[in-house]
Amino acid sequence: MAGIGVPDGANPLPHTELRRARRSVAAVFLIHGSVTGNFATRIPWIQDHTAISPGQLGLALAFPAIGASLAMPLAGRISHRFGARTALRGLLALWTLSLVLPALSPGLYALIPALLMYGAASGTSDVAMNALGVETEDRLGKPIMSGLHGMWSAGALLGSAAGTVAAHAGWDARLHLAGAALVLTLLGALACRGVLDLRSTPEEHPPPRFALPPRSALILGAIGFCAVFAEGAGLDWSAVYLRDELGTDAGLAAASTTAFACTMTIARLAGDKVVARFGAVRTVRAGGLLATAGGLLIVAARHPAMAMGGFGLMGLGIAVVVPLAFAAAARSGPAPSQAIAGVATITYTSGLIAPSAIGGLTQATSLPVSFMLVTTLACGLVVGARVLAVPSRTASGSAPAVAGELERS
Repeated sequence: MAGIGVPDGANPLPHTELRRARRSVAAVFLIHGSVTGNFATRIPWIQDHTAISPGQLGLALAFPAIGASLAMPLAGRISHRFGARTALRGLLALWTLSLVLPALSPGLYALIPALLMYGAASGTSDVAMNALGVETEDRLGKPIMSGLHGMWSAGALLGSAAGTVAAHAGWDARLHLAGAALVLTLLGALACRGVLDLRSTPEEHPPPRFALPPRSALILGAIGFCAVFAEGAGLDWSAVYLRDELGTDAGLAAASTTAFACTMTIARLAGDKVVARFGAVRTVRAGGLLATAGGLLIVAARHPAMAMGGFGLMGLGIAVVVPLAFAAAARSGPAPSQAIAGVATITYTSGLIAPSAIGGLTQATSLPVSFMLVTTLACGLVVGARVLAVPSRTASGSAPAVAGELERS
């Protein structure tokens, strides 16, 4: 990655060290996802504690998107100055510790800056760990990014499971999230010890603050937008949906987030084999159909099990879209890193915007109407999947060998 890498073939590392780096960065993805999972299950508690309406909750949940958008461009410069390992260690610690901030907020006006800082920590640490993931993948010479995203989903699953237990037991979210923040911070510090220690050379200039994606990557960003919007809506609003629309208790409502995260984890961990068998286009089309069916099931649900099944189908359908969009972006033009950065900005911002958009629409209409919007975006995956059929470059091209095979349409 710009500003933190080394030229291809320089200072090759032993395979054992690369395997350790792969395990370490996978652990970082797991920890990062655990923060999100813990937070998502306690959103109903935070809403009750701060006594805010769905519209106000939606407004507050816009601020992680703002914080991330403002802070993400800083991650490259931080890594350039301090080195990738040190930067990731510090940024990941800020992310894990920020978990407790929303629960400590007594009202809306305290919740907003707390979520702003939460989003900033999320965005910068996310960029840093993905940069190291891509560099590790390139040095290993085989694809690992889908598996890394699967580890993130596994972390979200574990975090949401812990949150489900805490919510079912009626624990105060301030104590639950403070304990989780402490444990995850310690684990993060240990995990970062094994990641690649990439440092800038003296002649390298700091990366630009913002890189516009090429036109060929914009449509890929739109595909990622649809998937990540559904992901953000499912993670942050599934528990609220079951509680407010179907009258479930806090424990069962929180379990819906677990079901959503579980199906995404399974799909991402199996994603590489599925794509190798059917190709990216067919995989995303099938996923879009599953996600659409899940959305319709959620909207039509009159029983909690029906809604939880819908959230599960939605998670299964959208799971592999973002890794495939990144891979296609790398093959879409002469500057792969610039294209990936642009697609990542669009997709990740979508996930952070989704909760607030759902909240605003819910305030004006209802939660089922809001999830009809999510279902419509899922249909967009079926229609737009063909853009993922970007031919791989030849071995003599500038794209790495792990870019992927020629996609079947």
